[in-house]
Amino acid sequence: MERLAVIGGTGLEQMEGLKQIERHTLETPFGSPSSDLIEMGDGQRSILFLSRHGEDHAIPPHKVNYRANIWALKEMGVKQVVAVAAIGGITKAMLPGQVSIPNQIIDYTWGREHTFFDGPQVEHIDFSWPYCEALRTQLLQAASATGVNAVDGGTYGATQGPRLESAAEISRMEQDGCDIVGMTGMPEAGLARELELCYACCAVSANWAAGKSEGEITMEEITENLKSGMAQVKEIINAL
Repeated sequence: MERLAVIGGTGLEQMEGLKQIERHTLETPFGSPSSDLIEMGDGQRSILFLSRHGEDHAIPPHKVNYRANIWALKEMGVKQVVAVAAIGGITKAMLPGQVSIPNQIIDYTWGREHTFFDGPQVEHIDFSWPYCEALRTQLLQAASATGVNAVDGGTYGATQGPRLESAAEISRMEQDGCDIVGMTGMPEAGLARELELCYACCAVSANWAAGKSEGEITMEEITENLKSGMAQVKEIINAL
């Protein structure tokens, strides 16, 4: 199997049945990655884990060095990347705690270093289908094998953050065709495509997006929903 990496948040650096083998500290032409790359294995298989927001979760979405992160994975020989993301649900299937494997993305971010080709070399990559279909299929098969009901497909709307969106913004995004909203999907997916990595997203709905439920969105609500959702993600990755 091609070498696999997982980009995610707190808790995923410990996987059932896998023990930490080594920590890799890298420097890239674009600076330092968000964290060391943690290699985990069981003697027969190994994966790399990179903490997108840093191991102390101190890097906000718009400050993540996406270029360094993706470059470091490529340098380590990674071919497949599973991006684990906490998102807000917009359409009715994306209820809190739900896992989804999106197949499209719309970029609403701005001001981020979003390409490796910013001159003098310029490349125009095909981004018609932003996620690797082969890896999407593997994730869905892994979910099915572990009894996780993962939604197949959907459009990820990538916003700037770190604030959550207004109800009007979510309404506009729904009209645009977005099913989920998150803050880290771009430029991560585009950069992975530029380096020819097979990249797919495993998204967990932490809450209903703004205006989709009564009252305000609270961190307590988000934390509780992520507990169950991330447990399912671990099962999927172990099966993968």
